Amino acid sequence: MNPSKRNLLSLFASFSLATLTLASVPSFAAEADVAAALAHPDRPSEDAAADAARKPAQVLAFAGLASGMHVLELEAGAGYYTEILSRAVGTNGSVILHHPPGLMSFIGDGIDIRTANNRLRNVTVSISNFDALEAADNSIDLVTWILGPHELGFAPDDQSLGDPNGAFREIVRVLKPGGILLVSDHIAPNGAGLEAGGTLHRIEESVVTKMATDAGLTVVGTSDILKNPADPLDVSVFSPTIRGKTSQFIIRYRK
Repeated sequence: MNPSKRNLLSLFASFSLATLTLASVPSFAAEADVAAALAHPDRPSEDAAADAARKPAQVLAFAGLASGMHVLELEAGAGYYTEILSRAVGTNGSVILHHPPGLMSFIGDGIDIRTANNRLRNVTVSISNFDALEAADNSIDLVTWILGPHELGFAPDDQSLGDPNGAFREIVRVLKPGGILLVSDHIAPNGAGLEAGGTLHRIEESVVTKMATDAGLTVVGTSDILKNPADPLDVSVFSPTIRGKTSQFIIRYRK
């Protein structure tokens, strides 16, 4: 083959691959107005009091949250982030507030209070294990799993919360091509293994990333904004000496 023709074909193939890659990444008209969501007059004061430690504006900026996104919030608890996500994605977006049945006793009536009187109209509630997500294939722009993956090593009252690898396969299933998984959690000591989730309620970043990449996700960014060098890492997150001040990793993955 003529060298110039070969070079032209190679250039065309590279351009086509780049075009396909860009086409697979969802695009949105505008960034989410997280600041307005945080300042909303109906937002509970106890949520606002937690902002300094939790840094939601920085976390969601790192996630790339945009107006109009469809978000699946894994292990949403009583809905601290649900409230922010709901208002930030706007009326053209949606949020699935997910929580596993085995952890419902830890949040009491928090979900009912958060969603009472249809106050967050673009939010639906889903109670399921991590490996049985109630979302359609390729339907979600952003999955958030904040302070939650360690639960894969926790079995309250010997009740499984879902198969660990199955959970990440489910995340891949529901994400759109180019969709993002945002993960944060309390950092465990090196070598602690998945079982640290049931004792210290922590997990190693490397353990999460192995499960995520084995399922087909790619790491596209990490952040140190929630790290605390004063955290000894080898004590329970519920210890009075560190509660609310743990060192946490944040990772962004792409499908």
